[in-house]
Amino acid sequence: MKTGVKRGSEYHRTEYFGPVLGLIEADSLEEAIAIQNETDYGLTAGLHSLERTEVETWIAAVEAGNAYVNRSTVGAVVRRQPFGGWKRSAVGAGTKAGGPNYLIGLTDWAPAPATRTAPVTGAAAALLAGATALGLDDGFLARSLGSDAAARADEFGVARDVSRLLAEKNVFRYLPVPATVRVESADAAAVVRVVAAGLAAGAPVTVSLGVELPAGVPALLAEAGARVVTQDADAWTATLRGPDAPHRVRLIGGSRTAFAEASQGRPEVALYAQPVVEAGRVEMLTFLREQAVAITAHRFGSPASLADGLFPPTAVG
Repeated sequence: MKTGVKRGSEYHRTEYFGPVLGLIEADSLEEAIAIQNETDYGLTAGLHSLERTEVETWIAAVEAGNAYVNRSTVGAVVRRQPFGGWKRSAVGAGTKAGGPNYLIGLTDWAPAPATRTAPVTGAAAALLAGATALGLDDGFLARSLGSDAAARADEFGVARDVSRLLAEKNVFRYLPVPATVRVESADAAAVVRVVAAGLAAGAPVTVSLGVELPAGVPALLAEAGARVVTQDADAWTATLRGPDAPHRVRLIGGSRTAFAEASQGRPEVALYAQPVVEAGRVEMLTFLREQAVAITAHRFGSPASLADGLFPPTAVG
């Protein structure tokens, strides 16, 4: 055990895989969470508390792929606690081992018409109406945004405990993550479709334009809530190599090889370069990260209500 570790020190900010525990003092739970989240890594994290408000505060703010309350932070079980981290504790798509999306990260996909849709409402409906007014939709966008709505209702907007143990709550959920859409093709409908997926996920979306889109499209994206910037190849390369490089990039047009050269193969920058598809179950994954939360639901063998109702029906948006 290493005591007296200072906030911001090398020992605080570096992930050491060794049998040594470093202790940092904090004056409040909020300060402790800030210290915890200041590292560039986010594999596992834990909290021991019997105060409901403290548990709620921590669960809402912790930046780790696997979060544990009142139990050990090791020994994740496949399916019960799908395993995988956030930030620099993940490489590539970050889909969790033992989770529902793991195989997606090991495959590729091809476009096909969406077959399951739900009504398009709210901001998505406004975006669809604007795209239709610009002559961009021939059914592709309507099906795509409808598929997003269905994916949100069926999968991404639901916090699930598939194991349903009495002694432990094991919840798998999705949370929005910022991503950049890099546009190197003038396929305006494809750009609108991808941005719509990000907005449906509730994620901050930046659109980096490397080509000129038809008149009205950039303004439409900005009105929908995306941040739109124009970057030539040199500016885009500087972004990928700089300190503020996006952690996730959805590439429309361009090539994986050119991206790898521009980014110098930085492992913390995940690339999604597959064809744009209508399926929200696939396209929205760029803008979501997975989290598994395990909470002990007993106290010395007696059932405890601490974890009851902790997770709202929807976690996305």
